[in-house]
Amino acid sequence: MFTLDRDRQDKQEMRMSVVGALQEAIQENANVVALEADLGGASGWTNIQKTHPDNFINVGIAEANMIGIAAGLSVTGFVPFVHTFGPFATRRVFDQIFLSGAYAFNTLNIYGSDPGFCAGPNGGTHTTWEDVALMRTIPDAVICDAADDVQMDWIIKEFAKMEGIHYIRGNRKGVRNLYAKGSTFRLGKANLLREGEDVLLISAGQLVSDALDAANELASQDIDVEVLDMFTIKPLDVEAILKHSKDKKHIVVLENHSITGGLGSAVAEVIAEHALQIPLMRMGCKEAFGQVGSQEYLQKEFGLTKDDVVKTIQNLTI
Repeated sequence: MFTLDRDRQDKQEMRMSVVGALQEAIQENANVVALEADLGGASGWTNIQKTHPDNFINVGIAEANMIGIAAGLSVTGFVPFVHTFGPFATRRVFDQIFLSGAYAFNTLNIYGSDPGFCAGPNGGTHTTWEDVALMRTIPDAVICDAADDVQMDWIIKEFAKMEGIHYIRGNRKGVRNLYAKGSTFRLGKANLLREGEDVLLISAGQLVSDALDAANELASQDIDVEVLDMFTIKPLDVEAILKHSKDKKHIVVLENHSITGGLGSAVAEVIAEHALQIPLMRMGCKEAFGQVGSQEYLQKEFGLTKDDVVKTIQNLTI
């Protein structure tokens, strides 16, 4: 079960949650191994190299080879986790993930860091607006977007127990607290964070905090917004969408991803397939490449701030 705690003091960077979770997983299972594409300093995975040198491989700037090595390790009974920035963890190595991983029924646990505007000053070459869209096409893949360090820690530990293709996206650095320490979740099940009668607001990843802020501000304007954390994008919690959209006037999806192929598209498919008579607004990147700038600047540039959500819902409910 989960509890919200947005004022929690024991916050840590998302990357260090991954490191800590992997170190615990290695203690539980010596077959867990971490593979890095020469970004150990950026990811913090050099800490794994120090504490568990036999469970760490720096492949170098050779992402496709990293996936191939991970698949080979899976064949021999190991549980591989791999990391690189989001576009290089998905778009650059998609064929290796699909064939050497999924098609061959191997296990790959993939952490694609700094999705969307989180690429910040690394710019357009390091920006991925399409990672979820790509990974959704892989049969039986599990895709998660972590909202904070607590959720990231839980997901990594859960992936370590499973077989198959698992993808988690999330900022490397610190994000706003959302969940209390010790919270647990269910893969494939959305978290209801706020009840409301007028609008259903669905989000995932660090934007969930912005969604809650927007809902709280709109409440003072007599606009009642229900908020779902859809941290598992695949398999999607269709039951939650059907249940919580009932009697709503609008559905809004907020994501740090392209509006094409991501969470918004997945929700749109549910609306169409179940003939729901509810207007949908998708808030995400619209026909654009990444840019250079701070995360704060880019979040504003792509229209994904709390204020953007407030204005969007205000316009919908006029």
